[in-house]
Amino acid sequence: MAVVVVSGGTNGMGRAFALERAARGDRVVVLGRNRERGEALADASVTFLPVDLSSVAETRQVVEHLVTAYPVVDALTLFANAVAPRRVVTADGLERTFALYYLSRHLLSFGLRPALDRAATPVIVNVAGVGVTKGGVRWSDPQLVSGYSAVTAQLQAGRANDLLGVGFARRSGSRARYVLYHPGFTRSGDRSTLPLVVRGLLAAASVMARPVAEAVAPIHRFLDAPPTAPLTAVDRNRQLPLSFPTLDPRDADRLMDLTEELTAHRL
Repeated sequence: MAVVVVSGGTNGMGRAFALERAARGDRVVVLGRNRERGEALADASVTFLPVDLSSVAETRQVVEHLVTAYPVVDALTLFANAVAPRRVVTADGLERTFALYYLSRHLLSFGLRPALDRAATPVIVNVAGVGVTKGGVRWSDPQLVSGYSAVTAQLQAGRANDLLGVGFARRSGSRARYVLYHPGFTRSGDRSTLPLVVRGLLAAASVMARPVAEAVAPIHRFLDAPPTAPLTAVDRNRQLPLSFPTLDPRDADRLMDLTEELTAHRL
């Protein structure tokens, strides 16, 4: 029985993926903020751990719990994200999209390394937007104090996740295979926080979106037969070369250094 950790597993693609892994016989641990949705998932095969992944302290606490409760973790799948129409600053003084969509994934990836390295074929799947070239890390203003928009925040965190995959492969020393996966526009996600007009536009566009089952199908394959390379980047059905512009190792090293600085004094 494999142990699979799913961040952002109470809704959308994460929820669908968690339920399918449980149906296949895996032991699934879902991380999320919404207690009602999480507790509705919990049964003999699914454990729900309530956590605000935008909080550095709470994310570190859940990592400590996981490595103690589950000495061996076979797979970590990263789905947690939320669109914020307005700039929100967390208790740690971080822009919330950056903290939730990127930083929590960094802390989980590196923090669960000991448990992952005890598995036979460990794998991490980071579900973000690899293959997109728009946006980038605002090196002089990563917390988007000026010029904030939901799109800017999402694109920055997406490009940061691209670099996280590169940084993990270069710096972690882990046996875990790291997969960056872009599912494309999918009929999923909680849109309740978005303005009514935006929700209407997304609802209309969802006619052309991929069904959730189709979008998550490759993730099951990544777990069932992990790639042999330390890092793999897949944009929908297309594997990207590691020379792709958003996977620059120099930028990855720069982001790893920046992340260490940002988290060093946040306990």
